[in-house]
Amino acid sequence: MTHPPKPPARAGRTSLWRYMRLFRKDILSAQPARLYRAWMAEFRTPFFRSFMCNDPDLVDLVLKRRPDDFPKSNRIREGLMPLLGNSVFVTNGETWKHQRRIIDPAFEGGRLRDTFAAMQAAGEGAVARMEGLADGAPHDVEGEMSHAAADVIFRTLFSLPIEDRIAGQVFDAFRAHQRAQPVLNLGAFLPLPRWFPRFHRRETKATARRIRALIHELTARRMAEIEAGTAPDDLATKIMTTPDPETGRCFDTGEMVDQVAIFFLAGHETSASALGWALYLLALFPEWQARVADEAKDAMAHGFTFRDMSKLRISRDVFREALRLYPPVPMMVREAACPEIFRNRDVPEGSQIVLSPWHLHRHERLWDDPDAFRPDRFGTENGRACMRNAFIPFSAGQRVCPGAGFAMIEGPLLLSMLVRRFRFDPVEARPAMPVAHLTVRGRDGIWLSITPRGGAPAG
Repeated sequence: MTHPPKPPARAGRTSLWRYMRLFRKDILSAQPARLYRAWMAEFRTPFFRSFMCNDPDLVDLVLKRRPDDFPKSNRIREGLMPLLGNSVFVTNGETWKHQRRIIDPAFEGGRLRDTFAAMQAAGEGAVARMEGLADGAPHDVEGEMSHAAADVIFRTLFSLPIEDRIAGQVFDAFRAHQRAQPVLNLGAFLPLPRWFPRFHRRETKATARRIRALIHELTARRMAEIEAGTAPDDLATKIMTTPDPETGRCFDTGEMVDQVAIFFLAGHETSASALGWALYLLALFPEWQARVADEAKDAMAHGFTFRDMSKLRISRDVFREALRLYPPVPMMVREAACPEIFRNRDVPEGSQIVLSPWHLHRHERLWDDPDAFRPDRFGTENGRACMRNAFIPFSAGQRVCPGAGFAMIEGPLLLSMLVRRFRFDPVEARPAMPVAHLTVRGRDGIWLSITPRGGAPAG
């Protein structure tokens, strides 16, 4: 069986300086191969100690049983600060709890039903745009999925299509911000005092300022609409009008800008990554693509509503398998707030606790044939067991992504809408290879040929 692409692991030991250079190019290939079998691994630098935990019991401890003892590490915050400010993605403690008490109600089950029409409209927009690409020539679908995912975010959050002036400008600025590679920063490797400059790239700071200014314009406009009683009933309105049940305080405009920035980063960037890889996997395995297309054709033959999502079982499993093989966020970093003992090893206070969905999802001692594309694995005993204790594409516990349910509607829906209309085939001259910076993307994009399903190329 042909396995989907997987980045090569680094060979043997390496110096900190070389590791930093490898890490800057790609987080994944900077790691040693032994992590695919290890339950835990320790890494030491002159300034801190890190422990990667693949033992499901340790993952459960950190994320579910004692999450307050393992807050988000500020080392990840260092690189994302220019864009995300004080958003829910990087905060801890009472600040984080206050933010989640306001945000979580917007993503409850009933609200998913309310946003479905907007998601569907974004899917129809993606299908229409792809009509112009269905000529049998190679096209980078990664960029198209970024466009589609951004459209979903703006339609569901602000009731604006991607064609809106500000929405389009945010999308363009965010692509420029991605190219600035803002994750690797001096503060991520050195214990710097707060006052010490972080030396973010000029482009990183400039694109972040641009994005935040545009989001501020959208947010201030929505605040005025809320005060005038003319605001649409979308996610932004819900979040901005929900008071913290403990303090009675709502987000002000500045706080909302921080939250919208992470909604865009998490909801757009991660969905684009997952959709791009799902299409690539279906191109590599045409028998599964045919099954998704047949399922979508049957389910969508006479209209399609939120309640019909249960009919997209194959598409859901394909999307889930794409999340397993190519988790959009490949690693999460926590910090030990007090001394610990993990697997009979001392873990000092302040140690970095690395949880790696990338390695956990491909762990050779947990999953059957972990590098294979097998969407039907989730119906097996092994697959069900691993789903419970070794599948964390959205994190888990109290810090689980609030948009996890949102993503599991958006992904299978858009995937089905696209595969129902088009056939996707790999381009031999341009195979995809995953690399990770902000999220797991194709090193040179994800190139596929696109043709109308059941017919000759358009045009």
